[in-house]
Amino acid sequence: MSADVRDRTTRKPVSASDRWWLAHPSSISPVIQAVVEGTGTIPVGALRDAVARVAAACPDTALRHTRKAWLTGGAVPRVRVVKGAADGVAVAGIDALHDPLPAPDGAFCEVLWCAGDPSALVFRASHAVMDWPGMALWIADVFRALRGEAPLGAADPITENDVFDRFPATGERPPAPKIEWVSPLGQPSGSRRTAWARRTVDGYHPGLVAKVAGALTAAYGLETGRYAVAFDMRRHVPGVRTTGNLSQVELFDVAAGEPWEALHERILTAMAEGREVSGRIDSGLLKMPRLALRTLVKAMENGSPAKKRYASATVLAHLGRIEPADLCTPAFEARTLYPVPLLTAMSPPDLNLVECGGRTELTLTWRDGEGAAERMGEVLDAVVEALSPAAVRTWPGNTTHREATGGTVVDRFRAVVAETPGAVAVRWPGGRLSYAELDARSEVVAARLLELGVRRGSVVGLLADRSMWAVIGLWGVLKAGAAYLPLDVQHPDGRLAGLLADAGAQVCLVQQAYAERAVVGPRHVAVVLDELAHDGAPPVEVTPAAGDLAYVIYTSGSTGRPKGVEIEHGALANYVTWTAERFGVGPGSAFAVFTSLAFDLSNTALFTPTTVGGTLVLEPDEPNHVTLRRLLETSGADILSLTPSHLDLIGRLDLRPTGFRTLVVVGEQLRAPVAARAQEQFGPQCRILNMYGPTEATVGLTLHPYTAERDTAPAVAIGLPMDNCTVHLLDQQRRFVPAGEVGEMYLGGAQLARGYRGRRDLTRERFTHLADGTRVYRTGDLARVLPDGELEFVGRADDQVKVNGYRIEPAEIAQVLQRHPAVRTAVVVARTRPGGDQKHLCGYVVLEAGAEPVDWDAYLAGHLPRYMVPAATIVVDAIPHNANGKVDVAALPDAVPGAPAAPAGAEADTDEVTRAVAGVWAATLGVDGGRLDGSADFHQLGGNSVQLLAMLAGVCRDVVGPAAEPAFMAELGRIIREPTLERVCEIARRARDGEDLALAR
Repeated sequence: MSADVRDRTTRKPVSASDRWWLAHPSSISPVIQAVVEGTGTIPVGALRDAVARVAAACPDTALRHTRKAWLTGGAVPRVRVVKGAADGVAVAGIDALHDPLPAPDGAFCEVLWCAGDPSALVFRASHAVMDWPGMALWIADVFRALRGEAPLGAADPITENDVFDRFPATGERPPAPKIEWVSPLGQPSGSRRTAWARRTVDGYHPGLVAKVAGALTAAYGLETGRYAVAFDMRRHVPGVRTTGNLSQVELFDVAAGEPWEALHERILTAMAEGREVSGRIDSGLLKMPRLALRTLVKAMENGSPAKKRYASATVLAHLGRIEPADLCTPAFEARTLYPVPLLTAMSPPDLNLVECGGRTELTLTWRDGEGAAERMGEVLDAVVEALSPAAVRTWPGNTTHREATGGTVVDRFRAVVAETPGAVAVRWPGGRLSYAELDARSEVVAARLLELGVRRGSVVGLLADRSMWAVIGLWGVLKAGAAYLPLDVQHPDGRLAGLLADAGAQVCLVQQAYAERAVVGPRHVAVVLDELAHDGAPPVEVTPAAGDLAYVIYTSGSTGRPKGVEIEHGALANYVTWTAERFGVGPGSAFAVFTSLAFDLSNTALFTPTTVGGTLVLEPDEPNHVTLRRLLETSGADILSLTPSHLDLIGRLDLRPTGFRTLVVVGEQLRAPVAARAQEQFGPQCRILNMYGPTEATVGLTLHPYTAERDTAPAVAIGLPMDNCTVHLLDQQRRFVPAGEVGEMYLGGAQLARGYRGRRDLTRERFTHLADGTRVYRTGDLARVLPDGELEFVGRADDQVKVNGYRIEPAEIAQVLQRHPAVRTAVVVARTRPGGDQKHLCGYVVLEAGAEPVDWDAYLAGHLPRYMVPAATIVVDAIPHNANGKVDVAALPDAVPGAPAAPAGAEADTDEVTRAVAGVWAATLGVDGGRLDGSADFHQLGGNSVQLLAMLAGVCRDVVGPAAEPAFMAELGRIIREPTLERVCEIARRARDGEDLALAR
């Protein structure tokens, strides 16, 4: 070979450590391996293409060698399909993990694909060409290629010698480690086959290596333990990307009972001093003939087991943090990664640590033999207990298991129809439906949907108000085996159309009153519910299964777009089972609903009574003090579910609820004074149940019965998880917190949503797994366990806010503002008026050069629900940020500073009506009524929709009077569109004087 050709094909010199690994015989092949475990599949052809593509970007994966140099053009890593254990992918069940490398074709790297539940992708590499940090770069690039992205590559030809040469020689070489440590795991005789034990710990643990070393010393029963701690020398060459060997070890002694902080400090000191760089392998290895070096390796490997002595008690390697999102493809969802190396010559037990997906993986590697697996498992259990004590992980409140009974809600509804067909299923002012009528009409809907091609997994839009058409429609969808998507008739057409498109709904059921809405366009097949036959359809023989989708409800999204929460039948059935029991719902019960059907709070009333033979009571008109009076005083309902804001509103009104025996309060934090006032108002016979749960956990998951004697804190407790549900409190590092400390709530159990429709990234982020495999939803809500063992809600860990029970992500509103061509950037924040507890939203926009402000309220109202429109949106020169890069809310002007000052002498000019209405506004909003002028806007003063209803009730009581109340409330639409003091006063004045308001318009 000519010199020119050799120069072009030389990759890098063979280093001393490379030479050492190359001398290992196949019987003790130095192979590092990483298992990527997850669900789904990866086409083998695509995997082969990706591995070959990455070989060009990471040339160390395809090398050949001479005695002195690594050359390019070696065999590309092969891809093999292998079988795992019968019970899923178990390490011991994959025989190929014990195969030596290089492979018969000369490849130093390979990838194994093992399909199963879970599936696994195993990356294997000879230690001669790669170390653990290098393998992480290779793995990440293969997954990039599988996703169709460009590999980042790791082509730097740097070697360990290049790093060593950056540090001046000290003239002294550290003494070689003494071979004196008896293996704490015992020395199995016979086979050299490698064995592994694995455990997973919740959370990330600062000082992990030091903590594990201390735990091992105790578990081994040693007075002093010596550990070889691995270091990655890449930190000395920032910016270099190489998969080659740049790792060294340094020895540390740990005394029994020594605080982990002491060892952690010694490790950090060693890193600061670059001590691992001083322990380079003797370059004399490069001069030894290969046969002689191999003979030496065999002798040393045989010597340690014979003498039962090693250079350390255990090798400890922290392999860093890897995010599962980086290990996913369109069809494969990674859950975790963990190493399973083969033991090398003279190696003591090897414990590798990886942080992945909010958990810490621990893999202990040692020689196989009788009792080895048990002993390794015992040692790892001790390490797990030291990192995450069982007493902290275990909370008695999570003992909630109960056998599921009764089938899906469709099964239960059909059973009630068969038993009591004549009973009243639904009633409203002026009408009712029996179970037989509801069954017949919903069968017609189901049959029509099946004719249109609706099947299991389909999503069907439902645009109807709180009427029998909505109830008929949703049961029709469920009977067809599909999932319904409730659409709020109060939302703008553009938003509703976007939800239908995002959900992939091809069919939309529509109430006749809304058939002309623009949302029902050519992209959807519209079925007008009012026009379908009343009966006559044969029974639809579709029975939804527990894993089928029941409904999709959209909530506000932090990424700027709403997200559709997918709830399965099994989750809904579990919820309905315990609500019927805990709320006391059965035949004869009358459960009222007055909230939007697109708000999952309404599902409690929609499903609980109609699956046990009770009655659903509908209040069709929008909530105000008139409709609330009718609902509470004359409807005959005895159970009601509502938000704390609505309960507070009821407390402010002069209402006399009659016949109620249960109130279910959910959606926001319930304050004790509000609960106490409600108890007095509804009477001692009425139970007040405080329920907690996000949409992703099927309406509600914990429950606490309020009692004045027990609930003396400012906020009412949220109680204990319900049947088959769990709550786990973790800190920011995903570690369990002790009782009494605040942690973020991670919810588990039977009621968790399937995920977010079409949003794998968001599903992956919010729905995760604990170390024991439990699937959980990360809520962002903070809580703690009280001394009595129940949960107390504390607040939020992020910017999410609640308005009247609706969950709002301010980022979604900001995204809508930024879509306006006049806006350069925007931010929306939640503020609280001093002395109050009600939050209001404030918007801030920075305009493009030369742009003029617009009517932000009108613009936002065309894209968002009314409850998401900020109380005020103002123009600022710039959005201030703090040192952490976050918006500096304190530096922003208050967009709702208070009531505008009225002109001098204006108060003397106002009439009696204006002064009275201003007084009502002042009492409702906590502002100075004397400073209000006619242009004062209720919402821009910080008022929300519930406060608006309280204000209107006050105007009726103090200004208009009972006789003129109907005329005044008939103008509710005009007031909502223009909630200024001047407009409210004008309508109040005309209503009181008996003028024809229709003519006045």
